[in-house]
Amino acid sequence: MELTQTAKDLLKTIADMEGPVEGAYNIRSNGKGIERFSTDNIKIESKEDKPGINIIVKPFTKKGSVHIPVIITETNQTDLVYNDFIIGEGAEVTIIAGCGIHNSGHAKSEHGGVHTFRIGKGAHIKYVEKHYGEGEGTGERVLNPTTIIYMEEGATCEMESVQIGGVTSTERETEVFLEKDAKLIVTERLMTHDKQVAHSNMMVHLDGENSSAQIISRSVAKDESVQLFHPIAQGNHICKAHIQCDAILMDHSKVRSIPEIEANHTDAQIIHEAAIGRINDEQLLKLQTLGLSEEEAEQVIINAFLE
Repeated sequence: MELTQTAKDLLKTIADMEGPVEGAYNIRSNGKGIERFSTDNIKIESKEDKPGINIIVKPFTKKGSVHIPVIITETNQTDLVYNDFIIGEGAEVTIIAGCGIHNSGHAKSEHGGVHTFRIGKGAHIKYVEKHYGEGEGTGERVLNPTTIIYMEEGATCEMESVQIGGVTSTERETEVFLEKDAKLIVTERLMTHDKQVAHSNMMVHLDGENSSAQIISRSVAKDESVQLFHPIAQGNHICKAHIQCDAILMDHSKVRSIPEIEANHTDAQIIHEAAIGRINDEQLLKLQTLGLSEEEAEQVIINAFLE
């Protein structure tokens, strides 16, 4: 299927897809799968009972790569998919997901995804999910992802969630279950502006001996936008976890950060910290003395903060 320039631009923004793609991929546009490619080690197949795909990674696959972007370029679209990821024992794979919405109309366009991961023993995945909205219309651009992750013994999951602008509202739900020696690393970066609303809830169950989790959230709220981040780390065995939430507050925005820890074992070591504040005046002044305007200085600080 020939893609429009708008669709191509969205794919580049949310999944770094430009020209030939290395590895397996599946492109979904306006509620339909339009292009797919499987490799010898990574198979992508359609579900038979509901919309969505199964991504099956063979055991001990090395340097695997999968792109599974979703784009919406029409107004008044509602799309919901169920994607299951079966990651074989000892496999190593990078999964690039994300959703981009271009809405030029007055009706709402919405995408929801339920992603379920089953990560085999000793496997290592990196999962990158980018969300982005644009368009000159007044219609809402809504993204509501749900992510459920089951991690077997010794598995590692690096999860990077990025919202880079233009999303009217988002409700992000994440739940992770870790077995023995499993390791979770989550980095969330979020930017909201205008009257956008972003809620992120995360529940991490450290069930296995010596499991560990690191959860870092960095966000910037502008204009009259509203953010809520509520991560919970539950230690049910000998384990370690660290939650860190940092936010920059600007204009008339509002941010609530509720890091929560729960220890159900005497050897569970769980730490949380949170900080919300405005841009440091001294940093602004220093950059302005180097010749930047106040606006340019603010942007430099924000970009560095969200890296």
